[in-house]
Amino acid sequence: MKSKCAECKWRKWSEANPTKFFARLWKWHITWCPGWKAYQRELAAEGKNDSTP
Repeated sequence: MKSKCAECKWRKWSEANPTKFFARLWKWHITWCPGWKAYQRELAAEGKNDSTP
């Protein structure tokens, strides 16, 4: 599964505004999102680690 998390506007906004409600919603979302898990596997394969919880 090729994820689109690298270009996700919601992810980028949440990382820039971590105290906002939607950033907290994003953090909850990534706990079960198969796309996020695929993105983490892609980063691990590339040797990068962006484990933003």
